[in-house]
Amino acid sequence: MAKVTLKDVAREAGVGTATVERVVNGRGGVRPETVERVFFAARKLNYRHPMPEAHRGLIRIEVILVRPETSFYSRMNQAFERIAALLDKSIVVHRTFARENDPVDFAHYIANPTIRRSALIVVAPDHPEVVKSLRTVAGLGTPVVQIMTRPAQELPYVGIDNYAAGRTAAYYMSRMLVGRQGSFVALCHSGAYENHKERIRGFSSYLAEHDGGHLLKQVMFDYDDDINSMELLRGALRDDSEIIGLYTAGGDNRSVASVLKEHALRNVFWVGHELSDQARGFLHQGIMSIVLDQAPEIQARRSIDLTLRSLDLIDVEVSPGPVRFLTITPENL
Repeated sequence: MAKVTLKDVAREAGVGTATVERVVNGRGGVRPETVERVFFAARKLNYRHPMPEAHRGLIRIEVILVRPETSFYSRMNQAFERIAALLDKSIVVHRTFARENDPVDFAHYIANPTIRRSALIVVAPDHPEVVKSLRTVAGLGTPVVQIMTRPAQELPYVGIDNYAAGRTAAYYMSRMLVGRQGSFVALCHSGAYENHKERIRGFSSYLAEHDGGHLLKQVMFDYDDDINSMELLRGALRDDSEIIGLYTAGGDNRSVASVLKEHALRNVFWVGHELSDQARGFLHQGIMSIVLDQAPEIQARRSIDLTLRSLDLIDVEVSPGPVRFLTITPENL
């Protein structure tokens, strides 16, 4: 096989040989975007010359997350941090936390980043402006990976099958409560995320298709706010003595557990998401019945691998299927 030369790299990158020489020898005076093109060309052609220390962090993968105070996103953030520490020194993972309650501002940031980015991994609210920005960024050639939720259906996605998760929750709840008359209710963050809507659709569809005598009477939106959760659930239990099952499609369980403790005699069957330390305790105490865990660490790893493959930095197959969620009961903690 012929040895790769500076001319080969220059041709692949669409620049002059002198520019490639400046980049590989760290002489400076070259725009970061051009340096990036030369880097990608060199990696693609397997050019053996090592890149200088000056180009440390040249490839910037931006990860946009939300709600760092929640257990799930805290786990995901820590996973990205651990993965970043193991990557090549030329690659940096920049984590940004955005405000989900202002989708227009969220969309503006996606399209107008404050840092130069080579690729984008994002937890994206389901809003027309956000979807438009995602498509604009992808259309300009920046690899985009949606994680957790998939508002832009045609763009790559890493996450669980949320519809299947909702159906799984209904499957266990209806079967474990067979012979017990009553109704079900659900708590959900809001309609801002496609993943939450899919879970509710799945939960509802399973109950509609299987005549077990249980109806989904109400879906309550709490925006993952403790006070909202407590007030909504207290009100539902107060007004409807037939509630025997609760599905929480979000991941904040502390306030829900507090209310169910107050109504322990009701023996409400509770299926929720995310195996946090609190959820472990609620399972041990018998307050929570089943937890569906999304394995955010696996989602983070797969999204990074998919991004690196999109950038031609690795040559391995990345599974296109959904990440398997885990079903946790008090018996398999």
